[in-house]
Amino acid sequence: MKSGNTEEYDVLVIGTGASGMSAAVTAAKQGLKVLVVEKAPVYGGTTARSGGWLWVPGTKLATEQDIHEPSGAARAYLQHEAGTHFDPARVDAFLENGPKAIDFFTSNTCVQFDMPPVFPDYHAEAPGGLQGGRSMVTRPFDARELGDRIGLLAPPVPELTVFGMMLGSGKELWHFLRAFKSFESFFYVSKRFGGHLIDVLRYGRGMTLTNGNALAGRLAKAGMDLGIPVWLSSPVKRLIVEGNSVVGAVVARDGANVEVRVKRGVVLAAGGFPHEVERRKQLFPHAPTGREHFTPSPELNTGDGLRLGESVGGWVDPTIPNAAAWCPTSVVTRKDGTTGVMPHFIDRAKPGVIAVTADGKRFTNEASSYHDFVQQLVKACDKKGLKEYTCWLICDHKHLREYGLGSVAKFPLPIGNHLRSGYLKRGSSLAELAQVIGVPASHLAQQVEIFNRDSATGVDTQFGKGSTAYNRYQGDSLVKPNPCMAPIERGPFYAVKIVVGEIGTFAGLATDASCRVITKDKQVVKGLYAIGNDAASIMGGNYPGAGITLGPCVTFGYVAGMELARAAELQSSSTSPVAKQAA
Repeated sequence: MKSGNTEEYDVLVIGTGASGMSAAVTAAKQGLKVLVVEKAPVYGGTTARSGGWLWVPGTKLATEQDIHEPSGAARAYLQHEAGTHFDPARVDAFLENGPKAIDFFTSNTCVQFDMPPVFPDYHAEAPGGLQGGRSMVTRPFDARELGDRIGLLAPPVPELTVFGMMLGSGKELWHFLRAFKSFESFFYVSKRFGGHLIDVLRYGRGMTLTNGNALAGRLAKAGMDLGIPVWLSSPVKRLIVEGNSVVGAVVARDGANVEVRVKRGVVLAAGGFPHEVERRKQLFPHAPTGREHFTPSPELNTGDGLRLGESVGGWVDPTIPNAAAWCPTSVVTRKDGTTGVMPHFIDRAKPGVIAVTADGKRFTNEASSYHDFVQQLVKACDKKGLKEYTCWLICDHKHLREYGLGSVAKFPLPIGNHLRSGYLKRGSSLAELAQVIGVPASHLAQQVEIFNRDSATGVDTQFGKGSTAYNRYQGDSLVKPNPCMAPIERGPFYAVKIVVGEIGTFAGLATDASCRVITKDKQVVKGLYAIGNDAASIMGGNYPGAGITLGPCVTFGYVAGMELARAAELQSSSTSPVAKQAA
């Protein structure tokens, strides 16, 4: 590859996800000259595929709904959740700057959020946990505001769309699940589909961005408004170090290596390592070869940021209890023959669903968070001596048509393609289904019998499905006495195979409270910052609530941007005639 020219900026940001763009927008808003580079040919990173939720305690969005944080509650909750990997300085920085970051973006940019009055922490019953007021979702965004750049925005996960239409989390999803139960919901869904169809006919795609696509789009628009250049298809080859400081990077662009020199710093925000097989092999116990794992994260997220940081002395702590945000997933064969990975966020909590391992027995509360569910799956398979870390979601015909399961949509969408591909397994009786999926029929029948009996009383005597606030929130409030339980009794019966996956990695570079990369002996690597999934998660390997990745992404992006601006001010003042005279 030929050598290119040298370019100079104040700040170089590597990655176009929420963390990288938050840092870029913040720094640019403070007057710094910022360049963003992206390895992929599209922008948005993992954020564009995400749910678009942020977990940030103590915001004005909460107080406007008369939700007030008890003093010290959020810190106590995070200390409980993070356990041995609780980092007081970084947690305090997050709690202090989270509300400031949300205020900064909502006041100065097009980045806006909505907060439902009730969305419980995943462990709301734990010390410091709350029933709501910490999780917010990105407000839907009109893609036409991006102009020609809409074609370069990374798409959402296809398995999470309906005819290419992104469904907003929360109230919109609620309407879609009740489209044939409520005239109000039917009208809402019909209007939404109609608008989507008009957009497709006019623009070739839907123009209403929701969830993570809305967040990626809004941050991109904020960057456009500030004139921040974004180089796509431009991977970073190496960092440039002079003395003991990172002063830039070599970026591959248009067939040439370009030296990007920076005056303030380089920010690593490349999305972690979900597709880096060797690091998965090292840190994922369920993946001994690094390949027994499935992720909907972008395929180009291969740990570049972590390797760049390590090349100049950065350190990744291998002892974190969970190296990723685990999520049960299923592998889907698409119409074009390619495969997709479907994350199972909420279907497990719906009434009339149980999960069984290869021995045909339940192993956990199916309505628990996706991160907790996978941990219990791995423990159960180890305890039972099973060869694969897999399980089956089981339901009957009534449930499948009313709620759907995984990539199988609810009525009136057809299910034949999923049966033909083998994604959805079917049996006219439980015994036949057991034979199809290869589990002991007697065990499966016994588990269904117990679950059906418990459904009548609303008390899951085996694993407590529906016993927590988060369980009940994700169930169906119209089902009594337990919104997460209903009998599995009307054949035919169905199953979808679950495998272990994640929605982002937790193990990342060690940083201080200012997002500066630090070595194993806690020395600062000058000029280098890490945020997002390139930095070690402040959650200590746990998953406390909806948005615990994107909340810190936006917050620490803001912290890094402000820190870079502060460093610039200090340097400017130290070299001014007045400062020299004072010295």
